[in-house]
Amino acid sequence: MTIKTRLEDLVTEMVERGILFQDAVEEFEKHFIFSVLQRTNGNVSKAADELRIHRNTLSKRLDKYYENGQPAGARRARKSNRTSKKAKPVARKRR
Repeated sequence: MTIKTRLEDLVTEMVERGILFQDAVEEFEKHFIFSVLQRTNGNVSKAADELRIHRNTLSKRLDKYYENGQPAGARRARKSNRTSKKAKPVARKRR
């Protein structure tokens, strides 16, 4: 089975299941980018070169797909974005 045939079958299945175009495009992009990143051992500059996009563009797309260091949509506890409360400085006693 050729890649074209597999892709056509996949698209047909997605349309039949009612998957929205934007969702399909984002999923394809995400998997494509992650596959190239895996081939480059996580090297964003090399991956951007292979994808033929600017490194900053790739970084922005990765930010979109990651939340708190985890892939977006991952069901893990998120760390709080609040800054930790710093202890108040202790006043020194004068002698």
